[in-house]
Amino acid sequence: MPDAVGVIETLSFPSVLAAADAMVKAGRVTIVYYDIAESGEQVVAVRGPLSEVRPAMEAGIEAAEKPPNGKLVTYYIVPNPPENVETVLPLQYTESVEQFRWM
Repeated sequence: MPDAVGVIETLSFPSVLAAADAMVKAGRVTIVYYDIAESGEQVVAVRGPLSEVRPAMEAGIEAAEKPPNGKLVTYYIVPNPPENVETVLPLQYTESVEQFRWM
């Protein structure tokens, strides 16, 4: 079964940084994607077993609101992404993140 994907989108870099930090500390997840979305919003995605992604996302959602003017825009968990989603979207484990992957 493929690893779950958790995505958080915020309005500012401090918020997405706080969310990413909280997620990797709260669960055995690996950050696989970060980018600036439309309108300057920040997006971070993590992967790992669903049992680890859920608590990581909860911690990230809470942390995203803590920085001054921090605002969570949206979040979503994909529990079992099909192969075509992994192929098309930048959610796979790359060489640069493989060293941080939990096995």
